[in-house]
Amino acid sequence: FQFSPQPACIDLGTMWAHTLWTIFLLCKFSLAVLPAKPENISCVFYYEENFTCTWSPEKEAGYTWYKVKRTYSYGYKSDICLNDNSTRANHASCSFLPPTITNPDNYTIQVEAQNADGIIKSDITHWSLDAITKMEPPEIFSVKPLLGIKRMVQIKWIRPVLAPVSSALKYTLRFRTVNSAYWMEVNFTKEDIDRDETYNLTGLQAFTVYVIALRCTTKESMFWSAWSQEKMGTTEEEGKLVPCNSFSACPAPYGLDLWRVLRSPTVDGRRLVRLMWKKTSGAPVLEKALGYNIWYFPENSTNFTETLNTTNETLELYLGGKTYWVCVVSYNSLGESPVATLRIPATDEKSFHCIEAMQACLTQDHLVVEWRSSAPAVDTWMVEWFPDLDVEPSTISWESVSQATNWTIRQDELKPLWCYNISVYPVLGDRVGEPFSIQAYVREGIPSEGPVTQADNIGVRTVTIKWKEIPKSQRNGFITNYTIFYQAEDGKEFSKTVNSNILQYDLESLTRKTSYSLQVMASTSAGGTNSSKINFKTLSISVLEIFFITSLVGGGLLILIIMTVAYGLKRPNKLKHLCWPHVPNPAESSIAKWRGDDFKDKINLKESKDPVNMEEDRVLKPCFAPSDLIDKLVVNFENFLEEVSTEELGKGQENILREEKNEYVTSPYRLYCPPISTKIPQRKSRQLCSRIPEGIGLESEEQLFSSVQSLGLDHLCEGEPNPYLKNSVTTREFLTSEKHPEQIKREV
Repeated sequence: FQFSPQPACIDLGTMWAHTLWTIFLLCKFSLAVLPAKPENISCVFYYEENFTCTWSPEKEAGYTWYKVKRTYSYGYKSDICLNDNSTRANHASCSFLPPTITNPDNYTIQVEAQNADGIIKSDITHWSLDAITKMEPPEIFSVKPLLGIKRMVQIKWIRPVLAPVSSALKYTLRFRTVNSAYWMEVNFTKEDIDRDETYNLTGLQAFTVYVIALRCTTKESMFWSAWSQEKMGTTEEEGKLVPCNSFSACPAPYGLDLWRVLRSPTVDGRRLVRLMWKKTSGAPVLEKALGYNIWYFPENSTNFTETLNTTNETLELYLGGKTYWVCVVSYNSLGESPVATLRIPATDEKSFHCIEAMQACLTQDHLVVEWRSSAPAVDTWMVEWFPDLDVEPSTISWESVSQATNWTIRQDELKPLWCYNISVYPVLGDRVGEPFSIQAYVREGIPSEGPVTQADNIGVRTVTIKWKEIPKSQRNGFITNYTIFYQAEDGKEFSKTVNSNILQYDLESLTRKTSYSLQVMASTSAGGTNSSKINFKTLSISVLEIFFITSLVGGGLLILIIMTVAYGLKRPNKLKHLCWPHVPNPAESSIAKWRGDDFKDKINLKESKDPVNMEEDRVLKPCFAPSDLIDKLVVNFENFLEEVSTEELGKGQENILREEKNEYVTSPYRLYCPPISTKIPQRKSRQLCSRIPEGIGLESEEQLFSSVQSLGLDHLCEGEPNPYLKNSVTTREFLTSEKHPEQIKREV
């Protein structure tokens, strides 16, 4: 055969083509440049306008288009925003427009960048619209001073149109003088949702031009709006007087009494400080304050001064754990009051203690509080009082006392049946010492309700009675004691009285299995009030008694088991004989000896004659009895009684008493015979003979039926089995065979 070389050349060319194509693909993949992964994703919700997301990088080397995937409606919906750099100047942003913008809602955003070489996806980001809402800035339309009020301007503006209607807004107001470049800021919140808002900016210089700007945001958002357009206003000039009424002018404020309430610091170390002030004693009656300026700063660090203004007489501040100074002045059209200062101690500062004892007593129409001090240098005290309620009181009263160690207040200034907490603080210079507190009533009454009572741990003769304290607003006086009234059904009532600080009591010596009714009375100096009546019933047997009885029974059983095991280990054969007694074998019974050797020889003859058919012969088979069987049995039974000697009978009884291992044979059947006369017909004799086991000779049959005749057939058929053989006797039914003659011949 001759082969042409052309196919080889073709295969070689194809191989080179595949190689070049593979090299080309490898070069293409190695030179492929995927787009940069979008990072720094930032999204802003421009309220009711759009939802815009931006990312980096903003510029790509090649043509790249972006796809922004969004899920909204809390993950139930999704859509896509497409963007490419050929149609937008800033291609690294994309906006979703209404009506698919839902608020409030949570969005997930993922940016996908794609170019000719492949696709790359950014990480998934999550956004809450409430936290990224951005509004348009407010519009200021007025900055003017109020007539008669110096150093203040009132700013009015319009709430942003595109702002959440039901949300309060936070504002930042910045201001500066017209010739200054330094801005100062004030933060405040407007809870109302009026379209026109106002704010009074105080603490300014008189007759000075100020530049004002505003911005706002929602409480939850992290984005502020842009600053509003700047607006200018001028404060009022000095020297003008505004009438307070038609008779006289308002005087300048006289002065302030300043006090504080300190709360425990939070986890972050900040604490709530509640400032309170009022006109000092001796101030003119016509004095009128138009507002209050407050500033505070850390001790030895005035560079961090904060300034606030309010028209209220209380202010809450959140301060750190350091020492602070607080200053307050009041002002009106004629000027300002002297500065009232107060030192707020640090959280770890220890205050001094000088009050040793204090008491409160009632006179005719006054409540008098007296105390004893161990520091003679302290001559100024601050008395603080407020009602002791289940909730924090909304108002706290205080008064300064000088050059005295007692304080008096009219009873009609306090509410009757209310408990008041009265605390006295020693004041030494600018430091406030540790207070001493007591409680007092101007008038006491009986409790409005009795204590809530319940019975616990009910036993056979004991029960625990528990009750709750009466709410403070319903006590109407100091609880002096509690009285427990209990009574058995149709029995005598008993009572127990305990102190006011005890809220449970164990009743003892009760009657077993008896119903009781019970009440608890709370008493004050004015009287007592009973609780609702409760019922309980003592037990008939206690848990301890049940446990004791169970323990005795279980212990007895355990001891019995241990004794049985020990007895079995000591005498194992005896225990085995008791648990599993030996059942006698009827085949080895000595009854054959009582009936003579003929019966025993026949049995041995059968076993030796046909050992192969031993298993078959074990099944007792019926046979036909001769007609004269009954007569023979009667005659032979007398001979049988003569053959059995008295000595053999004694030996048999002795063997039975000594529990020898002799087994006795009884008929494996229980014959059923109807009541018949002594004369048995021949036909019935055959039926009776048919139930006699195979292997018994004629002589034995005659003896057996002789015994039957003497004992009576009824006794033979219905008599009780021998108790010594009751465990070995089994009921066996003979199999009726048609070949009776052959079987009889084989047995003979």
